[in-house]
Amino acid sequence: MTTLRWAVADGWTVTLRSLNRWAREPGVLLLGLFFPVLMMVMFGYLLGGAMAVPGGDYFDFLMPGMFALAMLFGIESTTIAVATDAARGITDRFRSMPMAPSAVVVGRSVADMLNSAAGLGVLIVGGLLVGWRAHGSAVETLLAIGLLLLLRFAFLWIGVYLGLVIGRPEGAVAVQILVWPFAFVSSTFAAPDTMPGWLGAIAEWNPMSATAAACRDLFGNPAWGEPTWATEHALLLALAWPAALVAVFAPLSVRRFQRLSR
Repeated sequence: MTTLRWAVADGWTVTLRSLNRWAREPGVLLLGLFFPVLMMVMFGYLLGGAMAVPGGDYFDFLMPGMFALAMLFGIESTTIAVATDAARGITDRFRSMPMAPSAVVVGRSVADMLNSAAGLGVLIVGGLLVGWRAHGSAVETLLAIGLLLLLRFAFLWIGVYLGLVIGRPEGAVAVQILVWPFAFVSSTFAAPDTMPGWLGAIAEWNPMSATAAACRDLFGNPAWGEPTWATEHALLLALAWPAALVAVFAPLSVRRFQRLSR
């Protein structure tokens, strides 16, 4: 119990380090919080007029996808933060200190999840302002929010691993480039069956599409496209995909962290 207590205390200390950095640089934090809102306004108003969603408004279809997209964008900030600490030698200093080995990874995870929860809250308020509504029950709405944060938790471990592998913030540009195709090849903005067959199949099985489809069902928002196995079992996939990603990338991240400077 003493070891666990110190591990929690050390992890919280690392979390506070990130929170204090955001307090000293509020512009960076605000940009990260409001960028998804800007994306929502751009796509909703610039493209929404050309989108005909059966049984609903385009914003009702778009918002669950935008929520999932915001969770994906968190990969970039996690990767840059981890790579910056590694490049400046801060990670090595942490490893040389008498602190729990898990503190750095846990502290980074908690800080990023708090940031993502705040960003999701801002985006939900933005959606409400443009007319989006959740028509499901309170329990279903909370479950949908939980699925979104679960997806962010899975993407967080990918960001941690990539940051440790890249080791330099300049290399994070490659991650930013790859995030965009992954974001667009999904059901965020349009139904997969409107795409070419091979591209639609990729979009349909995108982890973001699973979470977006499950959230549309839980929020009571309209779906778009012909029913498929993936859409009919979206809730199952929205749980399975994050579990699989965490099972792969969490051990890889811990192992990579342990091997630094050897």
